[in-house]
Amino acid sequence: YIKVELKSVLLDFKNDLKLRGNIRQIGENELHLVHEIAIQTWPIAYGDILKKEQLEYMLNRFYSLSSLRRSIDDGHLYYAYFEADVALGFMAIQCTEDQYSMKIHKLYVLPNQQGKGIGEKLFQKAVSKLVSHNRKRLFLNVNRFNAALQFYLKMEMKILKEENIDIGQGYWMEDYVMEK
Repeated sequence: YIKVELKSVLLDFKNDLKLRGNIRQIGENELHLVHEIAIQTWPIAYGDILKKEQLEYMLNRFYSLSSLRRSIDDGHLYYAYFEADVALGFMAIQCTEDQYSMKIHKLYVLPNQQGKGIGEKLFQKAVSKLVSHNRKRLFLNVNRFNAALQFYLKMEMKILKEENIDIGQGYWMEDYVMEK
């Protein structure tokens, strides 16, 4: 009986650790945090999926500071999860022109922080923004071979279709389009 109580206390302690951070919107002056997390995350997330040259091309194309600034100009909103003033993950969302949908463009958590609920918190923030912007549909693209697919299925996203996107230099993004 004591063992069960102790296990319960340990589970509660573990859950409390998960809840110590906060999510806040970040602006142009903090985009370096997004860049730094992407640089650390992408080689692990895509190292077995993409050739090194494509990975470097995509990081430069989508995560250079100038590219990130352009995405803000295009209406992307960036949010980061912080613990003790250290960014451990981020996401970018955008309301679509159809007045009905919101897209998650990016959602990444540092590899050594995955499995702690940070991605789930960021995803729930996207859902809350969907509601506060009076949108009904949340969607995203995810690489068909990325382990993150399982995360999105757990978040109750459904696969709508496959999509191959030409991103230049002979490279393609082989994605699923998912929605909730």
